[in-house]
Amino acid sequence: MSDKKLTVVLGASPNPDRYSYLAVSRLTAKGHPVVAIGKKEAKIGEIPVTKDHPPVQDVDTVTLYMNPQLQQEYYDYILQLQPKRIIFNPGTENDELAELASSKGIEPVEACTLVMLSTGQY
Repeated sequence: MSDKKLTVVLGASPNPDRYSYLAVSRLTAKGHPVVAIGKKEAKIGEIPVTKDHPPVQDVDTVTLYMNPQLQQEYYDYILQLQPKRIIFNPGTENDELAELASSKGIEPVEACTLVMLSTGQY
């Protein structure tokens, strides 16, 4: 079994000062394939950032970098990806989405993707 986890980063930003930028960069550096979705088309290193909701198979993790109000338009998309888990980074905690995810067998995790990567918990 591969230890590389296909990760969808929701709220990806091409701004190097943003945590989502760091997450895409560090996930990629550790060899995890990344699909980056943001509010505008851009690139983070070699990873394209899309505004679309691309169909993706075999998603391990969706990691969130957008506030709960902005997450609502992505509920159906996130759930149809059927990830194993959703990481709610600090500031993105959302009980409604966490409950929807749990009801579909998706594990909601309140954690920081960057900390998980740096401590080997990803």
